[in-house]
Amino acid sequence: MPETTRELAMFPLGSVLLPGMPLPLRVFEPRYIALLSSVLGESDREFGVVLIERGSEVGGGDARFRVGTVASIVTVEIGEGSIVLVARGTERFEVVDWLEEDPFPRARVRELAPLVIEPEDLDALAAAERVVRDTLTQHSEFVELRWPADVPLSDNPADRLWQLAGIAPIGPLDQQALLRSATAAELIARLVEETRAARDSIAARWTGDPDDSEPT
Repeated sequence: MPETTRELAMFPLGSVLLPGMPLPLRVFEPRYIALLSSVLGESDREFGVVLIERGSEVGGGDARFRVGTVASIVTVEIGEGSIVLVARGTERFEVVDWLEEDPFPRARVRELAPLVIEPEDLDALAAAERVVRDTLTQHSEFVELRWPADVPLSDNPADRLWQLAGIAPIGPLDQQALLRSATAAELIARLVEETRAARDSIAARWTGDPDDSEPT
């Protein structure tokens, strides 16, 4: 049976969108104004988001990761020369082929199967949540964070897991690795590992013997 694919307008970014997470955007580049003008005329109002591997968000010519997330537009405000919107991540996809980039990037994609939380994953999910929230609490003592440690999450276990990955204080490459997880158990294990690494990194940066920095 042939693989089911679909064509999707694509918005490469310098950040990762995970399922269940919000995506605020202020769009001013002409090709992405054209993208949104096209998408807003469709019933589902969706576009794909992928992380830029090399290059920048403006101007094109970038290299992109192939696994991304569908963004569904929730609110939109059209101004003079820009569009301000909030979208929400839904399902994951993998790019099969990149298509013509004129007037905006497009790709043929295949949907990736949603992660299923098995009963045996629930204890590990709860433990991962403690690690993420404790790390956010520790980080907040040293840096300003986007997400507070007590941010509410979905009651649905699968959505909650992706949202935990979204609020964890880790970098975009680490989030991209999480996005590629084949199972919930794999995602939980990777999330705990990357969050602990982030916790240890900031602890090493901000703590230690103060005498070490004094001249002798």
